[in-house]
Amino acid sequence: MTDQLQPGGLGRIGTPAVARVGYGAMQLDERISTDDAIAVLRRAVELGVNHIDTASFYAGGEVNHRIRKALAPYRDELVIVSKVGAAYTGVGPLPLTAAQKPAELRAAVENDLRQLGLDTVPVVNLRRYDLGPAPAPEGDQNVDLDDQLAEMIALRDEGKIAAIGISSVGLEALQRALPAGIVCVQNAYSLLDRTQEDALDFCADEGIAWVPYFPLGSAFPGFPKVTDHAVVREVAAEVGATPAQIGLAWLLTTSANTLLIPGTGSLPHLEENMKVADIVLSDDAVARLDAITAPGQGPDYAASLREAFRGAATT
Repeated sequence: MTDQLQPGGLGRIGTPAVARVGYGAMQLDERISTDDAIAVLRRAVELGVNHIDTASFYAGGEVNHRIRKALAPYRDELVIVSKVGAAYTGVGPLPLTAAQKPAELRAAVENDLRQLGLDTVPVVNLRRYDLGPAPAPEGDQNVDLDDQLAEMIALRDEGKIAAIGISSVGLEALQRALPAGIVCVQNAYSLLDRTQEDALDFCADEGIAWVPYFPLGSAFPGFPKVTDHAVVREVAAEVGATPAQIGLAWLLTTSANTLLIPGTGSLPHLEENMKVADIVLSDDAVARLDAITAPGQGPDYAASLREAFRGAATT
């Protein structure tokens, strides 16, 4: 690995200690070369990252294969976090479909084990559709949470996964899932979208890792972005950082259990993301950023994105 301090200091996902600034591998698909993907992954580890977020449905398993090729020598030192609940179709602008049935969750974990070359996946998140962004599944894909958790617990008991996380759920579902031993939650959360603040607070109280996705606002065209906000740009200019770095640095101030997984296929952008851990925001800057959106408030991304995805699916 490396003698460098882990970026952002240390947090935890269950028992393992991880750098608070990790790496999300979703962008390491066919749009970039295998050599470039390997270079980015290895550089992330050199910079102290030991928390890698992935999924077997990213590019039909290609992302996992690249992780295995790049990081096999460091496998025992990494906390690789995957997710289940969707399947890759390779068709259309949104090449995913729901895969919520217990047998599909199990099949996805088996894919992770095979693609990553692991005996046990350290953490697997159950990705629900409670909060979007995609439309809620219908028919036999509308599966009760308890049935899904029972399968996840069975996979843990069998040693195929070491710990269970959950994604895209509100506070009520999170509380319902808690007896399963939830170690992390992945929900949309940013300076512009604080609708899940109650879930963040609950995670902080329970010692559960909070791993926000859409950390800079929606990644889809036509939706507000943290980097465009005037206050974010003002603070960035004051501290000599980029607006993206400010949006990420603010997230680290929200709670000690917040962990970041910014993704990129670019080495310079990776270096920029890792420098977020070195940014010190003054009390005044934090107060101004906090005031952008009140806790519990934000644009209704879920509803808007569901409509966008419905439109994409019918075109």
